[in-house]
Amino acid sequence: MKAFAIKKYDKKGVLELIDVPAPIVKEEEVLVEIHASGLNVLDAKIKSGEFKMILPYKLPLILGHDVAGVITKAGTQVTRFKVGDEIYARVADFYIGTFAEYIAINEKDVALKPKNITMEEAASIPLVALTAWQALVEMANLKKGQKVFIQAGSGGVGTIAIQLAKHLGATVATTASEKSFAMLKELGADVLIDYKKEDFETILKDYDVVLNSQDTKTLEKSLRILKPGGKAISISGPPTPAFAEAIGASWVVKTVLSLISFGIRKKAKKLGVDYSFLFMRADGKQLSEITSLIETRVITPVLDKVFPFEQTNDALAYVESGRTKGKAVIKVK
Repeated sequence: MKAFAIKKYDKKGVLELIDVPAPIVKEEEVLVEIHASGLNVLDAKIKSGEFKMILPYKLPLILGHDVAGVITKAGTQVTRFKVGDEIYARVADFYIGTFAEYIAINEKDVALKPKNITMEEAASIPLVALTAWQALVEMANLKKGQKVFIQAGSGGVGTIAIQLAKHLGATVATTASEKSFAMLKELGADVLIDYKKEDFETILKDYDVVLNSQDTKTLEKSLRILKPGGKAISISGPPTPAFAEAIGASWVVKTVLSLISFGIRKKAKKLGVDYSFLFMRADGKQLSEITSLIETRVITPVLDKVFPFEQTNDALAYVESGRTKGKAVIKVK
């Protein structure tokens, strides 16, 4: 099969189109013929080597975390899916490789594709929707009547997180450029802040939750808009010792993460707020819950551009540019 891979970590490097054997399916796995694959900032960060300390991959490495496709083979222990099922998934760390024609995925990471959307739309969903779910439902336990600040509302995570937060009954504030305001209002945002002209710190106060996806300076300002006991959840770092513990990292990694997150943890403690880092994980059961929200039109995918498979490098460059409104996807089949 054909696949796009990296042979070394390189921020400016490009993915190489290679021929590799199709995956061998283990007992608890399904073989998926890939129809579409979603692109994420995470793919760019892995390519540049930014996460090699916490995700020590062996090279060469086929990139890609999001997939939508059809099951062509099922392992002997698979009970929830059958050949011919249309599925989507965020593939687990260390098993990635959706920039390809086929992939083997553990059935626990898979969910049936929502019936009311296309393969391309489905491929845009898993990583960003699971990120939003794990931040707002699992970690923040966001409740009706609470206030949440979701940064970068027009991005992949932002567009889904806004819709999920509204479904949960929260008041939603977000930052974006003015040209995205109409779209974000339609998705459910209540307070729209033009990051080019306005400072969110002077507008927002007494918030229950912040979903941070920006730099450390923005994160520090975000801590100050929270009410005492409020929660700042960051998907852009810095990672914490608690995260290192959760992934079973070595004492060296734990020490490094403790040092790089010390400043922000100290500031949070002083303000009486909680800081945590989220590195989302694959979860087929949570994705099935998200399927229900898509099929009842509570959540609508926001698709920016679809690139043909052979233009995977152009697609990744587009994601790296930061101009994406919603998600970029590659159409494999």
